[in-house]
Formats: sequence, C-alpha cells, structure tokens
Amino acid sequence: MTATLLRRFPLLTIVLAQLFGTSLWFSVNGVGLSLSRDLGFSEADLGRLTLTVQAGFIAGTLFIATTGLADRFRASRIFAAACLAGALANAGFVLVADQWSLAIMLRLLTGLCLAGIYPLGMKLVIGWTPKHTGAALAWLVGMLTLGTALPHLLRGASLGLPWEWPLLGASCLALAGGALILALGDGPHLPSSSGKARLLDGLAALREARFRAVAGGYFGHCWELYALWTLAPFLVAREVARLGAPPAWIPWLSFSVIALGLAGCVGGGTLSRRLGSLWVARRALAASGGICLAYPLLTWLPPGLLLSVLALWGLTVIADSPQFSALAAASAPRERIGATLAVMNAVGFALTIPAISLTTSLWELQGAWVLWWLLPGPVLGLWAMHRLPAERLEPTTTRTIKD
Repeated sequence: MTATLLRRFPLLTIVLAQLFGTSLWFSVNGVGLSLSRDLGFSEADLGRLTLTVQAGFIAGTLFIATTGLADRFRASRIFAAACLAGALANAGFVLVADQWSLAIMLRLLTGLCLAGIYPLGMKLVIGWTPKHTGAALAWLVGMLTLGTALPHLLRGASLGLPWEWPLLGASCLALAGGALILALGDGPHLPSSSGKARLLDGLAALREARFRAVAGGYFGHCWELYALWTLAPFLVAREVARLGAPPAWIPWLSFSVIALGLAGCVGGGTLSRRLGSLWVARRALAASGGICLAYPLLTWLPPGLLLSVLALWGLTVIADSPQFSALAAASAPRERIGATLAVMNAVGFALTIPAISLTTSLWELQGAWVLWWLLPGPVLGLWAMHRLPAERLEPTTTRTIKD
C-alpha cells in the first residue's frame, strides 16, 4: 500500500528523499561556528572539511562511471544504500570531530556516499517523469539546494543544544530518504543497459560539440556555486556584525540565503517549459555572474540592503543547474545516461575544490573581495555556450526516455 501511494506521486517522493539525503552535504558547515568556538576550527579548517566532501563526491562519481554501477544496477537500491552509509559516516563525525585525521576520513566517506544520492536522484527523475524533464529536475536540484541549507536550519532550531544534535538530525533524515526511495523503486522509462562498464562510455558525449558547450556552461556554474555556499555564513556573519545583531541570526539567515535557491530552481523550471532550458540557463548564469562582479563593490551599502543582494544571489546562482542537467540528459547516449551524468558531475565538482580552497584560505586576508575569484566561472561558462542555437539544444520536453 505504501509503495503504491508513493508511485502515485513519484516526483514528490524523489525530491523529498533528495532533500533528506543531501542534508549530509553541508552538515558540518551548519555547525561551523560552534566547531570554531568549541574545537578551535578556523575558516580554513572548515573549508578543508568541505573540500574533503567534494573530493569524496568526485571519487564516488568516477567510481560509479568506471564500474557502470549507475547503469548496471537498480538506481533505487544504490540510492538507499548510499543514504544508509552516508548517515553512519555523518553520525560518526560526532565521535571523532576532535581527531582531525579521522574527521577528514569520515567527511571523505560522506562525499563518496553522496555520489550515490545526487546523480542517482537525477536518473530516478528521468526514469519516473520522462516529460518536462527540465521542470522535474528543477525540483530535484531545488531540493538539493534546500538540503544544503538544511543544516543551518537545524542549527538555528537547536541553538542552546550541543552541536552534535544537528548532525545526528541530518543522519536521521538521510535514513528516511533512503527508505522512501527503496519503497518507490525504479521508474519504467529508462532503456536497458548493455552492462559493459568503461569510463570512456561516460565521456562519449564529449565528442558532441553541443554537449561540450552545455558541459562548459555547467563547469563554470560549478566553479561559482559551491564556493558561494561555503562562504555564505561568512558573508552573513559580516553583515550581522555590522547590524549589531546577535550571532543567533547567522544560521537562520545563512539558511535563507541558500534555501532561496529552491525558488530559483522551481521558477526556472517553470520558465523552461515555455522558453526552453537553454534560455533559462544562460540568463541565470549571467545574473549570478553580474552579482558576483558587483557584490565586492557594494560592501558600503547598509547591511540590510547587502543581505538582500546576497539573497538575490542565492536565488539565481543555482537556477541554471537543473537546466544544464536536462540539456545534458537530452544529448547524452541514451544507454549511458547514468554514467554520462556521473562523469559530468565529477568534472564539475572537481572544479569546486580550487574555488573553495582559494576563497576560504583568502577570506581572512581579502574579505568580500575573494568573491572576484569566482567570476571566471560564469564568464567562461557563458562564453562556452555563446554559439548554441536554442532550437537545436532544447531537451524537447515531450521526448520520452523510453524511445
């Protein structure tokens, strides 16, 4: 009965599971201020923990592409197993946070597990909702965004309690997400795979000029996105201090800035049904790039106004991501969708590592001016896509995956 009910609303089930599973991603960042106070972590230390998760995610996606797991085994089972393992690794951090080497290892394992959640979530969406892929993926990436912000909300709601509570809460949510997908199962709209696993299969789409152009836009987007999410609490803390407001505002405002990306994703998905995914992706990337350019020049503005600019950035910085995924899925080899998306994710997330490392290490020295190190991302991404004709690249929303 439960499985039947879930299959009546597959997209809702998948996006809720994505929300719960991806709460593991920035779980440590949500309690970053408490870790700084109680364990002496610096901004650079928090950046290294984030980098370790990113590295684990990249290794995981490459492993999936190399072994063919994404195309040889049921996506729902991989997703559920990843949620279970990720929940255990995240909870284990509570026990070893004061032992740096073990803490790093568990964050690496958390990143590995996330590789079985995010890319496989995209495949589940494609399998269950073959029509209006851009709009459906907008909800999925929107929930990734909300999941990323969720640790800040958990921390805001648990102020006065030990920092371990939000981390354990994220692990419980991940377990619930895995259970939802296990009950839902795989969708009926994916082709069968030959089962021959080669890394080159995931790279095959790069032979196509139009896929390379979409991937170039996505890579530029990745350079900007995760570094901004990592810096969001630092930027918020700066304005809270200027306001003379209590530090308790920081997790709530950090959550709001990142969570606004959900509205950006959903709004962009709605527009994509009328104007096309490429139209949305280009304009969202241009908008976030424009804010990236302007923000350091606007730090003289009143704190409330600057927080509004930061909120607008949070709204636009992720709105293009589901549209890039939809465009990539439309032009990828049909029998290798999972491997192709995994490889594209791996390359994109590899670019987040230098961006996060550079900005967090220079934050104490440069303050808000570190944001200009993110500007090459949207600039080069837009350049990569500038010759794409919309009528050739739109992932026709009525095209079914089972063709």
